[in-house]
Amino acid sequence: MANEHGISEKELNAILDRLVKGKAPEEIMGQGGLVKDLTRRLVERVLEGEMTAHLGYEKHAHEGRNGGNSRNGKTGKRVKADSAEIDIEVPRDRDGTFDPRMVAKGQRRLPGFDEKVIALYARGMTTREIQGHLKDLYQTDVSPALISAVTDAVMDDVRAWQARPLEAVYPVVYLDAIHVKLRAAGHVQSQAVYLALAINPQGHKELLGLWVGEAEGAKFWLSVLTELKNRGVQDILIAAVDGLKGFPDAIEAVFPETQVQLCIVHLIRSSLRYVSWKERRAVARDLKAIYRAPTLEAAEEELEAFSAQWDSRFPQISRIWRAHWANLTPFFDYPPEIRKVIYTTNAVESINAQLRKVTKHRGAFPTPDSVRKVLYLAIMKASERWTRPMSDWTSALNHLSIVFEGRIPV
Repeated sequence: MANEHGISEKELNAILDRLVKGKAPEEIMGQGGLVKDLTRRLVERVLEGEMTAHLGYEKHAHEGRNGGNSRNGKTGKRVKADSAEIDIEVPRDRDGTFDPRMVAKGQRRLPGFDEKVIALYARGMTTREIQGHLKDLYQTDVSPALISAVTDAVMDDVRAWQARPLEAVYPVVYLDAIHVKLRAAGHVQSQAVYLALAINPQGHKELLGLWVGEAEGAKFWLSVLTELKNRGVQDILIAAVDGLKGFPDAIEAVFPETQVQLCIVHLIRSSLRYVSWKERRAVARDLKAIYRAPTLEAAEEELEAFSAQWDSRFPQISRIWRAHWANLTPFFDYPPEIRKVIYTTNAVESINAQLRKVTKHRGAFPTPDSVRKVLYLAIMKASERWTRPMSDWTSALNHLSIVFEGRIPV
């Protein structure tokens, strides 16, 4: 059976066998090997084909003799490819009107080279590390300025992604932040990167945007939420957040009907700060009885039992839970499969963990845009493996449509 190029697999294998017969690995893959030579020949073949299409006749055809524009020799050019630097010959025409597409005028990199640089950048490698990596693998000298130019082109995609229109309604939005080191005015400072991860009406995870700010605070979150509204978000049913002071008020200012669900995991971490290592397991077990209770009434009883057991030792814990009770307990309105999704920010925490992998070895970022580039590329790569947070989204959506009657578009 012929492939999409009209060559059968048997014929292709026979060609490859003849090409590699009797050759050592370095003669095939080495600096001056077969792969490099084939790449050069293929590129030049394509360029000759483009010239034929441009002039309207084959090379050496009689139509080109004294018939106006014609071939006029070749120009040497060195280009960077995935595997090495390659010297090619680009055909010229007498009128100077030939504009090749395979290797455009001024182009010094073959298709695929930029993608390789961007892929390395997305893995968290610095400009210098990418430079060394390409040198070690391909004996290709690539300047830091070229790598920066390639990755800077990503910013157009980042800006378009960050400004894209959003859905009118999102059933669940998780709001969280990670921190990175950023160099500013000669000093290294900790900067917050704000993330808004949604479960969209189709039940899939969707990162709505990322924002770089000086420090995590309710005031900055207010500006983030305002931007989401300006991009088309009219309603958020449930916002899952950590225990940042003023966060619920910031959400209510922009989306007054949104149900705020504080993250139980964050609250447990805050609670256990008051407890010695020796007693943390027992305290955590009794806190679990509260949020794993079958009903709100049962949870209130478990909180009272926890208070009776531990207030003499750790009075701050039950005080914190009571102070946040209204925003801690909305998840009791839902069945277990929805509860697990909204009472923790695990969905966005898992993304944070993936982002930290690409930032932890980089030291300080030089600019906010460098942060945006790296995190955007990491997010695009990670999103290829995202799965639905809820396996039975149809049932979950039906339940939400009852609780939030009239707020989910039909």
